[in-house]
This record gives sequence, C-alpha cells and structure tokens, in this order.
Amino acid sequence: MNPNPLSEPYYLLHFLTFFSYLITRTSATSLLSPHLIHRLFYREIQAVLAFALLATYKIVRDETWEAFISNMLFFAKIFLIAISLIMDYHLALWYMVVFSVIYLVTQPPAFEGLGTSSKLTPLQLETLLTEGNTSRFWLVEFRALCSSACIHVSRCFPELSITYSNRNLSFGIVDLGLFPNAAEKFGISLSGGMDQLPTYILFENATEVTRFPEWDYEAKASHPPVTKRVLSRHFELDRHLLGYLQFVSHFRIHQGVKNYLDHFAVPFDKEN
Repeated sequence: MNPNPLSEPYYLLHFLTFFSYLITRTSATSLLSPHLIHRLFYREIQAVLAFALLATYKIVRDETWEAFISNMLFFAKIFLIAISLIMDYHLALWYMVVFSVIYLVTQPPAFEGLGTSSKLTPLQLETLLTEGNTSRFWLVEFRALCSSACIHVSRCFPELSITYSNRNLSFGIVDLGLFPNAAEKFGISLSGGMDQLPTYILFENATEVTRFPEWDYEAKASHPPVTKRVLSRHFELDRHLLGYLQFVSHFRIHQGVKNYLDHFAVPFDKEN
C-alpha cells in the first residue's frame, strides 16, 4: 500500500469530501435552531459509535487493508449522507452526487507487491507450462486492475505466494486487462465485462487441475468471496507445501545416509 495514501486521487477526494462536512457543520451552526443542533449532535455521536463498532468488527474479519478501507469508506458515506439529511436534504443530495462522481472518475489503488509470484504475459505462461522445466505446479491469478473486485483482493495472492511457493509450486499473475484476447484460451469470458475476474487456475504440467471460482451461469453469485483462507482450502495449498517438505526431508535423510556410507567405504577400500 502507498505509504502516503492522500497522494492517491481516490483517497484524497474522499478526505476532502468528508472534511467539507466539518466546514459546513461549523458554518450552519448559527443558522440552525437549538433543537435541531441538539438532535444533530446526538445523531453524530450515534454515528461515530456505530462506525467504531463496525471498524472493530471489520478489522478482525477482513484479511486485507484494501478490503477494510473500502468497507469503512462505504459505511462512512452512508453515515455522512444520513446525518446530512437532518441538516438539509439538499446537502445530502449534494454528497450523493459528489460520491458518484468520485466513483466514476477514480478507483482505489491496488496492492503493488508481488510477493514471490511472477508477472507473466499469456505467452510467457504458455511457454512455462509447455516446456515443463520449472515447477510441476503453477497457480495463476488472472485479473484486471480496472476491476474493483480484483483491486480489493490484490493483496491476497502475493501474500499466499510468500507462504506457499516452493520448487514444486510457483505463483504467476496474468493481467487480462492488458491481454483481453487471451482470456478465451484459458476458459475465461470477458463478454459481460470483468465479472469473472479474478479467476485462479492451478496447472499441473500444462494441464488444468482446478479453478476458482468454478463459474456456473445459473448461479453466478454462489461462490464464496475471495480470501486467503478460501484459496488455500480450495487449492489444498497446505497439502502441497507439506508434500514438498516431506520430499525435502526424505531427500536430506537419503543424502545423509549416502554420505555416511561413503565416508566409511573409503577407508575400507584402502585396507583391501
């Protein structure tokens, strides 16, 4: 995440919009009746407490900062519009228009880290899979950074790669926003927009093993949201990592025994 979020237009515009409420609230104090000011203050305290409770809940449930900030901005918008209705419905309509414009002209920044995953073009991926001289398994994320759904989960895949990548399992990222014509080759449809992204596919020696989500056109919304836990369970990443560690352990034991026997075989040969 950018160390200075306010340098991003998306966050800067939201900050200025929320800050404008303080200016409007201060300026309108002299124009409102004491009864309305008291009622407004009471609702503001309720909104702050509710927002704090939601923030506490979401910071525990959300796996990434991108998802947490997105949810918090959504709740803050609702509370701001609701409080503005108490002051004047014209003000509430104005905030609705401003938030709509921000949504149309900007988007939240994606997580820029790659972890141990590799950015690949479709041609590079196809070459790696067909040559088979790298990893036996490749887990690939197909995404497009023009999609808000991909941005919200952009941190999950790099962090999974740090935990689970090894010589037997590699992680790759293909941006179909840059190569939309390659989507059909991997069984991904972009005809209705970016609804099928992100899609994750596990390959074994150039053959697809499984994918997530497994799209069912009769029940598009049936799959669970993308999280590290869901991806790890679906692709059995713990099993792959455990299998690799067992292989390394057996290999080291075998090498140790071989070196031990070789060490005693040399003096024995010299005596003979």
